[in-house]
This record gives sequence, structure tokens and C-alpha cells, in this order.
Amino acid sequence: MPVDFLSDDQVSRYGRFATEPTPGDLEQFFRLDSTGLEAARSKRAPANRLGFAVLWGSVRMLGVFPTEDLAVVPDVVVGFAAEQLGVDPGVWAGYGARKQSRYEHAWEIRDAFGYREFGEAEREVRGFLAARVWASVEGPRALFDRAVVWLVENRVLLPGISTLTRLVAETRAQEMAELYRTLDEAVPQELRQAMRELLKVPDGKRVSELERLRTGPVRVSGTAMREALGRAREVRALGAGLVDTGGVPASRLAALARYGLGSKAPTLRDLEETRKTATMLATVRHLETASVDDALDLLDVLMGSQLLARAERVGREEKLKSLPKLKKAAGRVAKAVEVLLDTAPATVDGEAVSVLDAWEAIEKVVPRAKLAEALATIAECVPDGDGDEDAEWRAALASRYGTVRGFIRLLVDTVDFGAAAAGVPVVKALKQLPHLVGRRKVAASEVDQQLVTGSWRRLVFANPEGEPGCVEKAAYSFCVLEHLHRALRRRDVFARDGDRWGDPRAKLLAGDRWETAQPTVLTALGLEAEPAAHLAELASALHGSYHQVVAGLPTNSAVSVKDGKLLLDRLGPAPEPHLMPAFRQLANSMLPKVDFPELLLEVAELTGMTTAFTHISGAEPHMDDFEVSVCALLLAEACNVGLLPVAKPNVPALTRARLVQVDQGYVRAETISAANGMLIGAQTKVDIVRAWGRGLVASADGVRFTVPVQTLHAGYSPLYFGLRKKGATWLNVVNDQVMGLGGVVVPGTLRDSLFILDALLGRDGGPKPETVVTDTASYSDIVFGMFAICGYQFSPRIADISDARLWRTHASADYGPLQNASRHTVRLDRIRAHWGDMLRVAGSLMLGEVRGHDLIRMLSRDGRPTGLGDAFAHYGRIFKTLHLLQFISDDGYRRMIGKQLNITEARHRLARRIFFGQRGELRQHYREGMEDQLGALGLALNAVVLWNSLYLDRAAKQLAADGFPVTDDLLARLSPLQFDHINFLGRYAFFRPAEAGRRPLREPSVEDAETGGR
Repeated sequence: MPVDFLSDDQVSRYGRFATEPTPGDLEQFFRLDSTGLEAARSKRAPANRLGFAVLWGSVRMLGVFPTEDLAVVPDVVVGFAAEQLGVDPGVWAGYGARKQSRYEHAWEIRDAFGYREFGEAEREVRGFLAARVWASVEGPRALFDRAVVWLVENRVLLPGISTLTRLVAETRAQEMAELYRTLDEAVPQELRQAMRELLKVPDGKRVSELERLRTGPVRVSGTAMREALGRAREVRALGAGLVDTGGVPASRLAALARYGLGSKAPTLRDLEETRKTATMLATVRHLETASVDDALDLLDVLMGSQLLARAERVGREEKLKSLPKLKKAAGRVAKAVEVLLDTAPATVDGEAVSVLDAWEAIEKVVPRAKLAEALATIAECVPDGDGDEDAEWRAALASRYGTVRGFIRLLVDTVDFGAAAAGVPVVKALKQLPHLVGRRKVAASEVDQQLVTGSWRRLVFANPEGEPGCVEKAAYSFCVLEHLHRALRRRDVFARDGDRWGDPRAKLLAGDRWETAQPTVLTALGLEAEPAAHLAELASALHGSYHQVVAGLPTNSAVSVKDGKLLLDRLGPAPEPHLMPAFRQLANSMLPKVDFPELLLEVAELTGMTTAFTHISGAEPHMDDFEVSVCALLLAEACNVGLLPVAKPNVPALTRARLVQVDQGYVRAETISAANGMLIGAQTKVDIVRAWGRGLVASADGVRFTVPVQTLHAGYSPLYFGLRKKGATWLNVVNDQVMGLGGVVVPGTLRDSLFILDALLGRDGGPKPETVVTDTASYSDIVFGMFAICGYQFSPRIADISDARLWRTHASADYGPLQNASRHTVRLDRIRAHWGDMLRVAGSLMLGEVRGHDLIRMLSRDGRPTGLGDAFAHYGRIFKTLHLLQFISDDGYRRMIGKQLNITEARHRLARRIFFGQRGELRQHYREGMEDQLGALGLALNAVVLWNSLYLDRAAKQLAADGFPVTDDLLARLSPLQFDHINFLGRYAFFRPAEAGRRPLREPSVEDAETGGR
């Protein structure tokens, strides 16, 4: 039976010692327990004792007995077993003298320790694989590895590789067929026919109906809004959401939908009937949610970037225009008031001054008509009792009623809005709105007057052009839509049939699900269900930290306290070892020169990262030179040059057709993430990396990209993108081993800190960071609290410490010079009152049930935290204060933060160097395209870092062998982020390396390395 779906690596390590076992492996599998030790010592000959111990450990680790060829057993295994038995490792060679002894020992171990032959457990293996196929989206390779692990853990001896391969393939095919049949039987005939029609191209059209429906909006206008809502309504009318799919896991439906969304209509038409129906059902169900999210994305951008922002700009312009007129009018009034103030209240004989006399005096300075005109001007320009500073732009907003009038009814009819308590009045007013705007007159008593506040009251109820007692419909409509826009962003209002715009509260673990998950969550976070001990420990730590910092203030010349505020001197550069400049230049100059395509291929060869690129259907690739095609696509995306420079019509792996096929079927966010995890794992095995860090410190920062194409997923920011240009931010996380752990795409620069937690929790690989460093940015007490309860120490760099507020838990404690700076007290009682919900939030975040940025928005309302948000804020204040106290007292802590941020900045410079095509602009219309392209850039960055790390490690070892005094302090200051030796430009040629990772180093030269230390 062929094993063609397995990788070469899987074949090479099946039942074998593919690599030398690590010390951890030796302890886990070859450390003899009392039973094993007794059984081994019962053998008379030393060789038999040693052989028995090796066979016992081998079957525990590999699932097979190495009875045929003893040479496959590594020497470290023999030595480890011999040391425990007190025998000479050299006797191992004698164990092969009598072959029958090996078989007898294997049978003895099998019987004594409960090992079974594969045939006895085949039904159990099939059941395990069937459950994995049904519940997960793993491909055949992953299932094969799962089966091997299950067999080893359950003490089942591995069969021949063809036998297990056949079992995996058969079980997967049977369970997938059952999955398709289950979904197919649930689909009514009418829906089945409607879904088939989606795969057809209507007369006079160029694309199928499915292609039209899965193409989201990119333009921002009232017309586009009507089209987006019409699309959502059309998808929902198909009725796929009404089909009961409760027996099929959500992950399986998502995988089918992903295949349906990524495949062309002809491909879907050619599928076997039950699979076609199942795939189309999952696809249309996904589109029901996606189309609603797309419509609300568009509404958010339309309101925020077009209507509100433009109206605010017009309002500011009108206000500026009125300033000269207001200034002139105010001057006239001032002159009149000055006359009144200078007029005595009574004459010398006590007779009061008459109004007539006062007016006579005033009119000598300002004529009565001019004064009346000035008062009218002031009344026009200055808000009255019901007015506010927003009056001008709200009036300008109401003048654009035509933009929204056409989609209000469609919005209410299409989107099923739900609300938390604070959003209920908004939803009620919104649902009433279509009935009001369709009438000629609307009485003031018919609308929700509680929503009409501030300057909206005059625009809605006192419009001089409207009829008395009636509502100005345009102003009222925008008043409701403004409330809706704000409530949607806070998630006080949400779409019941949406995902990104859904209710994050509903996604939190609750009931039985939380009861089941709670022990695992508490163990992972190191917390307890009752917070008393934890809060007491935090309070003690904070109190002790205050006293420690106060005690060190007399000798801490960098810190001073003035008027109750902290002042901190700028930290100067850390001194380098005197040999560092020479060492850095020598090591960098030894890096081989390389073209970027060859670097990618070499890293792929070293790590096997292209095995992570599975087809959207779950199948494994069966293409010659698949690695070349994947690397070419990664380069095209990372360098932002498109397919033209990498496509070669005379190279099968690089033809445009092959590249398009691989791009559509294999390269997507999840496969890029899986490949990135392989690079992160490979980086940790390079010796020099241990001098840079343990991977427990990470920094998060964003790279800004201008987006010149029409899209909903970009925002305006003149500071970063230029005047009236839009852009997006790639927020990425980098650890202290200089590897990118993953990232998220943020439209514009929208509160980057809200998304950091999502990027951390969704990282591609590597150990969980303990400390998270960010640059000076908008952070809040709630953010500190969310990071802390999820097990992260949030450590932002503080630009101006004088504005920082310190908090205490001991209200009566005396903190000396810090007494005035720490007047505010943390309310531990509020944390205790909400502790259960706080843990539930942490568990939901940790298990991926809910997004962090949605929760952080939900926990505050217009800058005022909710009850749960207030509890998180008080919890966060403890950790923020601990951070601030360490920041002012520990130079090493500040230097660590600065060093990690410097790594991020250097990595971003390298990202800019790689992403050079099309002027460095991101030209993707859809969020998925942005995520895929920037994910490819992140993978390419990590490939460069890994390649540089490998060769810096070799260079440092060669310099040490040549007599250079290489120390860990010197190694820690080398950086794998240089790039002068890498050629990113040209028409790209992909040549496989002769021996991956073994290119000859260049001769060390200080002169050649003068530019290599970037």
C-alpha cells in the first residue's frame, strides 16, 4: 500500500530514532522504574540486562522493539540505560549474539507491561480516528501522527507503516462520506435546488451567483450600503440558516465553508452530489453571518469616516467662518456693557439713574440697532441652554439625509438587532424609525425624547423651518443613527446573526461549559475561585514595593518628586564591552551573501515548513517541487511584487497556472500560521538564540501601511498615511529571541492596544510570554487588568512619568516622598464582588471563545467603565502601580523594555525593506487578503531571522575556534535583523541549496562589515 500522503520526515521517523533523544526524552522513556529495574536485573548476563532495558525504553518511546538492527539505537540511549544498571556500555555489542533472546525479551515486556498487538486494538484505533475526523479539520498527515501517538500512549505495538496508512485513509474517507450524507439529508429539496442555481452563470453575466454573493462591499456610500444590505437579505432568504446542523461540529462546517468560499463554481459543480450539497450548505450559512458583518462594517465606516467625520469638518469650518463676525459682535456688546459698568448707580443727590439715561449713554458708543444685530449674531453662534459644541456639525450632518434615507428600512428589516440594557432604547427607536420617516408629519410625542439630547433637541424639535410641535425627520434619523453607531461600537447593540458585530457576552463561557472548563482555567492561570488569598498577596507585594522604592530614593539620582509628581531622568545608552564593535563587524561580515528566493528555499528545506500548507479540502499536496511554488508565492506576497517577477513559463513549478492553483488552494492565514510555528520552533534549537532570551518577553507594535484602494478595512490618519489617505496597521508580536509570534490587521490606527491581547492569545507558536512590552500609547487601567488576569505582565514604556497616577491598597500607610503621588486607593471589595465574572472572562479569552478587543470595548461606555469594567480597572491599578514603581527604581527593567522595543523597530525596518513593491502600499480590498499578505510578510521576516541566526551561530563558533574571546555578553548583542547581505531585488530564480544550512562563511573582515551592523 503506498504511503504517498506522508511526508519524507514522517516516513523516516516512523518507529525509529530519527534524531538523538534529548535529555528530557531519556528521563521520560528510558528512566527505569522499580518494576523495570527489577525485570532487567533478573537477567544473568550484563548484555541481556542492558538489552532488556533498551528494549523496554524503546517500545515506550517508539511503539516498536528494535530487535532486528541494533545499530539504530543511539549511543546516548545505551549509555543512559547502562549507567542505571551499573554495566559497561560496551557489552551492548554482545546483545546481538543470540537473536532469539531479543524476541524473548520483547515478548516478556509485551506481556508484563500490557502491550498489545495492533490487530487486537484496531477497532479502538478506528474509533479514535473516526472521532478525530468528525470533530477536527486535520488532514491525513496530522491524523497519521495522532494515530501514532495514540498507539504509543495506549501501549499498542505499531503495525507496518502501510497498514496504518491504509487505516487512516479508509477511516477518513468513511467519516467524511458520513459527514456529507448527514448534511445532505438535512437539506430540503427547495434549498438544494436554490444552491445548485448559485453555481450557474446567469445569461449576460460573467460570474456565477455564488461568486456575486461571496464578494463583499468595498465602496463607501449610501448606495453601497443598500447593496450590502440587499446581499445580506438575499443570502438569508435562501434559508440555509434554518437547517438543523446540530450534529455536525462547528469546526467541520467552517472547514467546508472555507473550501466553498475558496473554490470556483465549476469545481464545486463537479463534486460528488452529497459533498456538493454539504459544502454549499456550509458556505451559504457562513455567508449569512459574513454578509451581515460586512454590512455593519460598511455602516461603521460610512458613519464614522464619511458622514460624522465630514460633518465635523464642515462644522469646524463653519465655526471658523463665524469667528470674525462673532468677534465683532462681542466687541459691540462689550462696549455697551462697559458704559453700564462706568455709569454710577445713583446721582449725587441720591436719585437713581433712569433706563432712558443709560440707553442715551450707550447709544453714544453703540447704536441700538447695531447692538441688537450683535446680540442676534451671538445668539446664532453661541449655543443656548440646550446646545453644545456639536451643534454645527450635527446641523451639517442632518443636511446629508439623502445618504441614509434609502437604507434605513432595509437596515431594520435585514439585521436582527439585539441589545444589552443600555442599548434597548436605541434599538426600540431604530425599529420605529422606518414607520416615522415614511410619513409627512411626525409629532414630537411619537419619538423617544430621552435620546434627543444636547444640540439635537434644537435641530429635532425647534427647527425654524419645521412645523410647530412636529419633529424634523432628518435630524431625528441622524440622532438615532449616531446613537446606534456608538452603541454598536460598545456592543451595547449587536447583531444576533453576526459574528464580528455579535454579542461578546453570549460567547462567554457559562453554565455547564464554565463548570467544566473552570478547573483547567484556574490551573493554567495559577488562580483560585476565592480571591481572598490572591488579593492579600497582591496587597502585600504592592505595600512592600512602595517601601523598597522609598528606601532607595536617596541613592536613586534619576528619580525626584516635585509638587507630589514623579520626575524621571532619561536613561542613557548602556555601555558595550570594548570588544563588541569588532566582534559585531567580524561576525556580520562572515554571513554569506544570498538571494532572497534561495534563502526561503533553504529555510523550507531545513524546517519542512511547506508541509504546513495543506489544501482547503484537507488533502495533502501531490505536486513535484511544491516547495518551490510555495516559496515563490511567499516571496511575491512578502515583497509586494505580484506574480509577474516570479512566474517562469518554462519551469513547471513556477508557471502562472501552477502559482494561481497553489495560491488559491494552499496559501491562507491558517497554513501560514502553522508554517510560522515551525520556524519559531526551529529558532529555539539554535545555540546562539539562548543568549538573546528565553522567549518569555515579547513586544507588540504596529507597522503602518497606506491602502490606496477602495476598502472597508482601512482608516484615515494624517499622521501616518498623509492628508486624506487611508491605511491599515499590522500589529505584530515579537519575542526576545527576535521571532514574530503572529499578528492582527487593524483598520487605520484604531486603538492598537485593544488588539494586543488577541495577537498574544492567537500566537503561532513559542512559549507563552510572561512580560509584554509596548511603546508609549493609549493604555488604560482596564487593559492592565485584562492582561494581568490572563497571566501577562503588561509593561508599556512611559514617556512622561509625571502624569502617572500611583495607587495603594493600604489607605493609612505612610509612603514618605511618594505619599502625595499615591493618594488614590484600590477598591479590593469591587474586585471581590466581580471575581467570578472576571475569571469567566479570562477563561473565555484563553480558550478562544471571545475576542479581547470586543470585551475591552464592552467593559467601558463613553469612557465610563461598567461594573465589571470597574473591577478590572481596580485590579489593573495594582499591576500598573507595581510596573510604575519598578520602572522608576530599576534601571535594568527600563533597559529591558527599551531593548525589546528596539528589536521591534529593527524588525519593522527589515519589514519595510522586504515589502518594497508598489511603493510599500498595501493594495488588498478585503480583510482576508490583508491578513494573508501580511502573514506572508511575517513568515518571510522569520525566515530571514532564522537564516541569519543559523549563520551567526556558525560565525561566532568559528571566531571562538580561531581564538576570539567570545562570551555570552557579546553574543547577546548580535542581531539577526541585518539584511545588507541579502538581495531582495530582481527577477527571481529559485535554486535548491546543495546542502541546507551549510553555505561557506565569508572570510571575516572588519572593512567589509562596516555597513553590516544594522
